[in-house]
Amino acid sequence: MAGCKRMDENGEDNTLRQYSDTPGKGDSSVNDRRTLKTPLVAAKSCSEHKDTLKLSATNVEEEISPYQPRPPSRPRLSSKSGSVEENVRTRRLKNSQESLSDPAETGSSTDSLKEDQTALVPGTLALRGPATIRNNQDSTVRPVSALTRGSPVFRDRGRSLSEYERTPTSQQSNLTDLRVRAAKLRLSPVQSTGPLPALDQNFASATLRAANRIDRDCLDYAVLAREKHGERLHRNLSDSRLLENMGSDSASVNSMRSTYSVLSPIRPQDVRNRSFLEGSVLGSGALLGAEELDRYFPDRRLGIYIATWNMQGEKGLPSNLDDLLLPTDSEFAQDFYIIGVQEGCPDRREWETRLQETLGPYYVMLYAASHGVLYLSVFVRRDLIWFCSEVEHATVTTRIISQIKTKGAVGLAFTFFGTSFLFITSHFTSGDAKIYERILDYNKIVEALALPKGLPDTNPYRSTPSDVTTRFDQVFWFGDFNFRINKARLDVETIINRTVGDNMDLLLEHDQLSKEIKEGSIFKGFQEAPIHFRPTYKFDIGCDIYDTTSKQRTPSYTDRILFRSRQADDIKVAKYTSCSSIKTSDHRPVIGVFQVKLRPGRDNIPLGAGQFDRGLYLEGIRRRITRELKRREAMKNQSSSTICTIS
Repeated sequence: MAGCKRMDENGEDNTLRQYSDTPGKGDSSVNDRRTLKTPLVAAKSCSEHKDTLKLSATNVEEEISPYQPRPPSRPRLSSKSGSVEENVRTRRLKNSQESLSDPAETGSSTDSLKEDQTALVPGTLALRGPATIRNNQDSTVRPVSALTRGSPVFRDRGRSLSEYERTPTSQQSNLTDLRVRAAKLRLSPVQSTGPLPALDQNFASATLRAANRIDRDCLDYAVLAREKHGERLHRNLSDSRLLENMGSDSASVNSMRSTYSVLSPIRPQDVRNRSFLEGSVLGSGALLGAEELDRYFPDRRLGIYIATWNMQGEKGLPSNLDDLLLPTDSEFAQDFYIIGVQEGCPDRREWETRLQETLGPYYVMLYAASHGVLYLSVFVRRDLIWFCSEVEHATVTTRIISQIKTKGAVGLAFTFFGTSFLFITSHFTSGDAKIYERILDYNKIVEALALPKGLPDTNPYRSTPSDVTTRFDQVFWFGDFNFRINKARLDVETIINRTVGDNMDLLLEHDQLSKEIKEGSIFKGFQEAPIHFRPTYKFDIGCDIYDTTSKQRTPSYTDRILFRSRQADDIKVAKYTSCSSIKTSDHRPVIGVFQVKLRPGRDNIPLGAGQFDRGLYLEGIRRRITRELKRREAMKNQSSSTICTIS
């Protein structure tokens, strides 16, 4: 009992000391607890005192339970000495200041409930008794349990609490951090007075397909063309994953360019394991497979530009070939440029150099072949040469004396991805009435043209040994076929002069070639686009007047471009017209633009490995530089020689 009495006395002394340190005469709750606890400690025994402690601990646990709704606690008065009115005035001023720094930007009445938390500072907890500690625990838990989970009165008000108060007590930081956080001001966002301007979609180099604007360098021409038709953008920078998380404005593209290459990144493991020899149509590692094809040609369409021209053997070439290869009415350049010439100029190398100079650094000459004065050149975009096979060529003469190589044909064959191509330019027998001879020329060429040689046939089951045009997927045959119009010269000119617009049907009714194709005697399986241009033969050199010599030749469509495909609708005609601005020959050049369907292939073909005529390329670039320097010098001299007069 002595020990118990010492504990009681110590407890009583501690209690009295703690309550004596607690100021505030108006604190009625503290005085009530003191009057109840002092006789209780003096009258109870040790065992009863232990039971009382257990019971009080149980009550505390029940009070701090987060699942039991509690009304808001009575606000505690300021620890400093003062009247009740001063404390209330101080609390109101404090609450008005806290509403300015409220993270939720609210000034609800729940701010008075959290005053006990925000007003505490380290060291004040030791100055209070157990009742004060218990009330402090209640005030710590009650904003979470009573407001957000319990009482329906404060359920909606709980939404105005800050995010810090909604977090559990275990995750909250100390009270000092809370005061610092509450002191930060949050400004409201500035609202725009008008609608924001729309972002300009200006992806650069989004695809490597053949849709390049002629007069500009680094624009995505495929995107520009499809935006006009409302089609979906093809984001294909060799690897479209580079643009997945990037905005559509030009600034983002420029910033990305400064950091990354437009080429897709290559992992060292891929470099170690990738083998083109084992690729196939379905294989992901094939150089000519579907994966590579879709990267460069998302719609699997190849642009081909074909030009055929009988130059009449003139030594003087046109001063500018831009109208022939890069006409102003064409918005896009193409992937392949195939140029066939009959009765070409004596200097074939000079002709090819002029072609390279005109096409510029974007294109390289993949291959060139000749048969006498028949020239055939193939230019391809320089970034596509890796997907071309080796090029094979063959020639056929249709003259009885084989040494005279003015009539005949020259053919070029190669495979691009999984599609095989055959290009033939030919010059048939001339003469108005020699239709049968021209049919014989055609039959001899299709039987004697020995192609392909080492290239595999992509579809041998549909090939015919007696017809070379059946051994390839896509065939283009163009040249001076010399078929005429079976009509008198005067009648033909009358029809031409009376024709309104570009409807040439009345004239084509008398065309020999159209009649023979319908009868099936020549160009079996070939098609020709509708003709909407004037006859290309025969003009006086340097003017647009038909033959005024004594022979008075009938204007005719001798220069033609025909095509054939193994699959229907694989070739679509984009343009078929003549170039009337080049007048150095009695023939007008004929040009055609085609969109050709591509298919993935196997890696079992002999690749060209990027081979092209390097010497021709360098010479063409040197000439372009020289021409540009001369032009700038002329402009400089012209501007410096200008005389200003003052009147």
